[in-house]
Amino acid sequence: MTDYDTVSADVEHEEEIPEDHPRYQDLLTRHRIERGVEKGITHLQGMHAEGRGSAFDYLLGEETIPSADEAERAAAAHLLLAEKPVLSINGNVAALVPGEMVELAEATGADLEVNLFNRTPERIEAIADHLRDHGAEEVKGIEADARIPNLDHQRAKVDADGIHAADVVVVPLEDGDRAEALEAMGKTEIVIDLNPLSRSPQVAEVPIVDNIIRAVPNVTAHARDLADADEAELREIIEAFDREAALEDAERRIRNGEL
Repeated sequence: MTDYDTVSADVEHEEEIPEDHPRYQDLLTRHRIERGVEKGITHLQGMHAEGRGSAFDYLLGEETIPSADEAERAAAAHLLLAEKPVLSINGNVAALVPGEMVELAEATGADLEVNLFNRTPERIEAIADHLRDHGAEEVKGIEADARIPNLDHQRAKVDADGIHAADVVVVPLEDGDRAEALEAMGKTEIVIDLNPLSRSPQVAEVPIVDNIIRAVPNVTAHARDLADADEAELREIIEAFDREAALEDAERRIRNGEL
């Protein structure tokens, strides 16, 4: 039997975290965020954001609920139908699921683009290098030669041939202002956010209320499963998805779920 009292919160390598620990996913995400800060990938504010997400995930039972899985399947269908899909990467995303985002991009033909609230050339390069270390061949967001209209601050900077030109954008984790601005541009947004009441999922075409470390691999698995689906089947999946019902189901689970 594993002695969980001997598991340090400050492990050097994530392999030291026992997979049968009852809070394994939470310990894993905390470790990855801490290492992200050390590497200059994640901003210190990202640790607070991860804490909020961890609380909501705990209330969800730290599992992918059925309505979230339906959203993940709809997200895969959107990405496969898109003419120019883009996956937006911030510091937390790069720290938590770098390889998984690369795999999702490969499964859907999407571009990867770094987009940061606290943007510096050093962080942009660190995140781009980190993604390349995990298999990415091309990373956008370094040039940032265009801006999202009606959005102030550094996070408005995007690539003209990336997010600015995209028809479908995956926007993981909280950034309500940017989600609203992208919606105003007419883009289809897929948002991954553990808080169903946040502005990001509230404006998204496909709100995924799930932990990103589960959500991204799930979307990838659905994309691979649907790789040979024709346009009619993909559109049927999209039309069958009820975003309001998914948000209501997630909120109900958070308020009433058994811990």
